Amino acid sequence: MSFVHLHTHSEYSLLDGANRLSDLIRKAIEFEMPALALTDHGCMFGAWNFHKMARKEGIKPIVGMEAYVAPGDRRDRSRGGPGDRAYYHLVLLARDLQGYKNLCKLSSIGYTEGFYHKPRLDREVLAQYNEGIIVSSACMAGEVARHLQGGNQNGAREAAEWYANVFNERYYLEVQAHGTPGQAELNQQIFDLSKEVGLPVIATNDAHFCTAGDHEAHDILLCIGLGKDHDDPNRMKYDQGLYFKNTDEIAEQFPTNPEVLENTLAIADTVDLVFEKKYYVPEFPVPEEHDNEADYLEHLALAGAKERYGDPLPTAIKERFDYEMGVIKGTGYAGYFLITADFISWARDNDIPVGPGRGSAAGSLVSYALGITNLDPIRFDLLFERFLNPERISMPDIDIDFCYERRGEVIDYTREKYGKDAVGQIITFGTMKSRAVIKDVGRVLGFEPSETDRIAKLIPNAPGQAFTVQEAVDGLKEVKALYKQDDRHRQLFDYSMTLEGLARHSSVHAAGVVIAPGPIDDYVPVSTQRNSNGSDDDAMVVTQYDMNALEDAGMLKMDFLGLKTLTVIHDSVEIVKARHGKLANPDTGEEYATVDDIPLDDTAVYKMIARGGTAGVFQFESNLANDKLRSMGCDRFEDLIATNALIRPGPLDSGMTDVFIERKLGRQDVAYPHPDLEQILSPTYGVIVYQEQVMRIASELANFTLGEADVLRKAVGKKNAELIKSELNKFVDRAVGRGIDEKIAVDLAEQIETFGRYGFNRSHSAAYSLISYHTAWFKAHYPAEFIAALLSSVLDNTDSVVKYISACRDLPRFLPKLKDPVEVLPPDVNESGWKFTVTSSGQVRFGLGAVKGVGHGAVQSVLSAREKGAFTSLFDFLERIDIRALNKRACEALIAAGALDAFGHRAQLTAGLESAYSEVQIRQTELESGQGSLFGEASALPRSAPELPRVSEWTEPDLLAREKESLGFFISGHPLDQYREVVRAFEPVTSRTLADRPGQPIELPCVVTSVTRQISRKNNQEWGKITVEDFEGTATILAFRDTWQNFKEILTQDEVILIRGKVSANERDEEDPPVFLDEVRLLDEITDGGELAIQIELEAEAELTDEAFASARQLFLNHPGESPIWLRIGRENGEGRPKLRSKTLKAKPDAKTVGALKEIFGSGAVCLIRAVIPEIEEDPQEFWRNKARNAG
Repeated sequence: MSFVHLHTHSEYSLLDGANRLSDLIRKAIEFEMPALALTDHGCMFGAWNFHKMARKEGIKPIVGMEAYVAPGDRRDRSRGGPGDRAYYHLVLLARDLQGYKNLCKLSSIGYTEGFYHKPRLDREVLAQYNEGIIVSSACMAGEVARHLQGGNQNGAREAAEWYANVFNERYYLEVQAHGTPGQAELNQQIFDLSKEVGLPVIATNDAHFCTAGDHEAHDILLCIGLGKDHDDPNRMKYDQGLYFKNTDEIAEQFPTNPEVLENTLAIADTVDLVFEKKYYVPEFPVPEEHDNEADYLEHLALAGAKERYGDPLPTAIKERFDYEMGVIKGTGYAGYFLITADFISWARDNDIPVGPGRGSAAGSLVSYALGITNLDPIRFDLLFERFLNPERISMPDIDIDFCYERRGEVIDYTREKYGKDAVGQIITFGTMKSRAVIKDVGRVLGFEPSETDRIAKLIPNAPGQAFTVQEAVDGLKEVKALYKQDDRHRQLFDYSMTLEGLARHSSVHAAGVVIAPGPIDDYVPVSTQRNSNGSDDDAMVVTQYDMNALEDAGMLKMDFLGLKTLTVIHDSVEIVKARHGKLANPDTGEEYATVDDIPLDDTAVYKMIARGGTAGVFQFESNLANDKLRSMGCDRFEDLIATNALIRPGPLDSGMTDVFIERKLGRQDVAYPHPDLEQILSPTYGVIVYQEQVMRIASELANFTLGEADVLRKAVGKKNAELIKSELNKFVDRAVGRGIDEKIAVDLAEQIETFGRYGFNRSHSAAYSLISYHTAWFKAHYPAEFIAALLSSVLDNTDSVVKYISACRDLPRFLPKLKDPVEVLPPDVNESGWKFTVTSSGQVRFGLGAVKGVGHGAVQSVLSAREKGAFTSLFDFLERIDIRALNKRACEALIAAGALDAFGHRAQLTAGLESAYSEVQIRQTELESGQGSLFGEASALPRSAPELPRVSEWTEPDLLAREKESLGFFISGHPLDQYREVVRAFEPVTSRTLADRPGQPIELPCVVTSVTRQISRKNNQEWGKITVEDFEGTATILAFRDTWQNFKEILTQDEVILIRGKVSANERDEEDPPVFLDEVRLLDEITDGGELAIQIELEAEAELTDEAFASARQLFLNHPGESPIWLRIGRENGEGRPKLRSKTLKAKPDAKTVGALKEIFGSGAVCLIRAVIPEIEEDPQEFWRNKARNAG
């Protein structure tokens, strides 16, 4: 005899099931069971994937759930069941397609109508949606079981008879084969009731974990879910027998009732659930004059194409248009395109920024004609087949970028158009990854958070280099030592290995949206995401299936992504138009209606990028991108497209990136594998960079259709050895058949496999490069406006604000036409808005929204009051704003940030705030209570405003410290300001880039902000923990033993120093690595001994008079020192630049010298650099110290 498990839980019974779907199916195969049911708690999260996986392995899948049933009305939030229960359990199984649809409805209703602690149903909806559903009475928490355990025989009989009548010949009583206290007695009562009412019985085991040995790990999982400690005596516990038992183990529990096993087989035989492959796309409302969606789509697309390309369409465009329309009509996806074009058109009409395209959709001319994308696929040689392959049809996948701030409006429009119940967001599941599971398990086992945090950080989790717990235990020396250290740690790792990867919680996909032809739960089950306050008001409808399952189920899904950069570009345009009245190139005067009209060949943009000015430029801010763009001497849009594709691990590791650069610069000959490929590969100097190039090579040499070529491209990308071999053999055979030499064909096949594996989607790269170019254009031509928009986009991120303010000061390096840096001014209640703004003098004014502790309501109060005129004093400010919105603490933050500097110095304002605030409160209270004058004036006896007390100003360190507390950083000054050029000489090492240099020696100019002396527990030795700061953030320095003793006198607060040490290479420190100190020097020493050189960088075309050089020479003579003078001609373009050194002149590289040189040559033309250290036998640091002493 065999047996079928009909009551089984998986990991999707979140934190209450430890079974992976694959493990359940594997066990069913091992035990030779013909079928298997999945019945997770209250949901169908895993149902689709389970059905797909089981069928693939030859096991009949039975889709179900263990529902929660309210004792009364599902909408009633009271506890009305026996023992004051809010719900009972009930097992529901889908017998057929109708049963599946009803199960989807019921599961959804539990969330949308019956949620109270759990998603609950009631008898009303069970009766309404009973067709095609098989039911069993469930576990000890079922309604029948509860009545029986409570001695209510009549209640049990009534419940069983009600279900038996509604689910005619589809209702079973349930006995279970485990040893939970009371289960044996309940089983006997169930058998007795069965005889009394004549109902069949089935055996189950309520399997929550896979094997008997997994009980302890599941127990830990349960504790994680309940938030309990493992040693809590009062917590919930499961019986050890709730595992996936074989037939014999079930049968031995019911030796006299073999029918309870036979009935499970009978149920499995009646189940017949097969999903048809079908796509569910809403009907788009078509105007009466058009016959159908395809006809209307062609009408709109043709009109758009003529607008883009002219009327009549050029022959090549018309051919491509007709081809694409033919494919779209043939696949039946016209509605998809209409829906997408409609909400994008609505967004544009409502001034919501939309991206130019994302992913392969940019390769479609029809998409371009409809305005779905904004990048010409013909001009940029993008392929339609990469998007919609006629040879392997699947639902199109168009992802759209919208303005970050207004993305929600587009989703709301879609809901209004297609129905709120037809549009929902998509679920995603957070899993217990290696570090997270260590922390979860550790908490349950009683580890201190600091312990588990330290252990978790030992396990690498960087993309592409992440370790599982098992891999860490096996392969990492430190982790293996901990595992062997004691039973406590062994338990931690063993449980973590068992639980790692299980689903931990559900959440909402950041961008995914599904649009159905009708209510979503007519097609797939839905759940709800409660509001942050836990209320049901306007709860978000979220599918129970994830992205992949929805795609398999044929649902229309899209990504509505919020991209901050679009907001930055939009805000830049608005600021430029507000200040200058138009969007135009300030150098040429050429006007543009929109950013899309800006030409892509602006040399000023590429010069800035080639100099390294990529801070704030979309996609290219990283040191890696900056380095590659400088190295290649980026001078065209194609370079941006290529760099977007090349700065990824595959191309970098394979050497493709460097080959591209060397060939671009002429240092390496450009070679093509075959002459016929020159046209395809010439834009990338013979290097296969894009997936589209792989497709074109296959088409050109092997006569593949582009559809077939896309299949080859996918095969190579998926790294499926068998599939790759099959497709590449086909390529070689066809190429040889066309007369290509076999050796060349084989070599090309190997190149396609090597380079094609890393090849990037050109459509996506081109579309995103357009956004990159637009950000760079604004930075090059309107730096203040761009910086204001950029800072506004990150005003809630202190680290980013610090980074971009630092970038402001460096702008003249990359934009020689700028005489001075763009200054970011402190906030000012008379000038600042919520966001950053540009002043009439062209500087950036700090946004009030970035001041800590000052919320949106408080800022609105300030802005509203300011509409009636500028504030004239602290008291005038307080009296006119709503002090309920802006409390005293927020006022203190504004004063510390400098927002009220116009009314007095900050010490004065702080000292006078208490009395001024109290006076305003008294006056407002009088007015509200009607205690003004009898005739309604504000006050019967006018009182004068309190005067500000006379107190001393704060010292600069005190002022800066308070400023940092309110803003998170310094704005009106910085302790390193006078050393700015010295600090720049040590770039790219900064506090922000330490994480990029694990294990490397570094030198970091900084200011000490705090010093903590500590005593080692191991040897009672004193050591130091020092916090330092530079222009880009903070860093932690650790000093031990002799190093600490030697330098602790220098390491004092506010001291400006140069740190020399090694960045921690420990994985646990990867996010914020400390530096282990080797040596400290005062930064003043650096400028005294010739350790720095003064470098003047001049454009080749720079127009300078002899007077300029004469002035510079005199300056050097007036400021003698040990620093050599270097002159570099031309810009960084990868080819090197002439570099000249003065043989006779040296100078002191202090702020005064550098400042005067900037006046002569321009702000961006002068910098300090590290001098070359001579070949010496002594320690280099000692050498420089001696030089400084001798100079003194």
